[in-house]
Amino acid sequence: MERRWGGIAFPGFLRYYALMHVLVFVVQMLRPDVGQMLEFDRAKILSGEVWRVVTMFFASSEFGRVSPITLIFLYFAVMFVFMVSDGLENAWGSFKASLFYYAGMLSVVVMNFIYPVAIPGSGTVLYGAAFIAFATLFPRVEILLFFVLPVQVRFLGMIAGGLVILNAIGQPWLLPFYLVAYANYFIWAGIPALRGTARLIESGQRRKKFNASKMPAAEAFHTCAVCSKTDVTDPHMEFRIGKDGEEYCSEHLSQ
Repeated sequence: MERRWGGIAFPGFLRYYALMHVLVFVVQMLRPDVGQMLEFDRAKILSGEVWRVVTMFFASSEFGRVSPITLIFLYFAVMFVFMVSDGLENAWGSFKASLFYYAGMLSVVVMNFIYPVAIPGSGTVLYGAAFIAFATLFPRVEILLFFVLPVQVRFLGMIAGGLVILNAIGQPWLLPFYLVAYANYFIWAGIPALRGTARLIESGQRRKKFNASKMPAAEAFHTCAVCSKTDVTDPHMEFRIGKDGEEYCSEHLSQ
């Protein structure tokens, strides 16, 4: 598939996605009303404003005030997205990673057309799916939470996934949206990770059986001359020497 469609690969896609978010953010700082021209609006898209299918991921008419702390957070968020982008491309290659992003965006667009109203926060879903995929592929990578506390990314991935689930439970009408919008995560990372875990468990069990079969059988010290029971096969059995000099278990000693 990659040989035939490799041209659609977009190296560093998530990096540019984040930078576009920053660009629109800056534009909205200067002109807050721009969000209304870019956000998802089914009627306007069908009437010819097709750019909204793309710009819906980067803008919102609910743009609020911006503080210096917001700008600092934005900088570190973009740096983190760059790390996630590089990690996924190193693991999958740019072609497979690009398909992951395209599938996620297409799912969000389709679900926005299906739902009667535009779904808020659609532009952040791709970040969520990419981050949870990164946490699945690189669970032991550490980041500094609040710039001081080292935390393995798998725990943050669990928290992110838990928040998505809680949001879906709290707003059941959004459950179909989340199932479809995060389907790319399950296909690209979730299901393969489960299969990999199952293979590791199966391999461990096979190795354990193999090692057990290689262990030499314990030699018996006592063996019954009648039934051949030993102190290995029956560790609680008592053995005695008979008058004829042969060894017997307690069941055959009197015979």
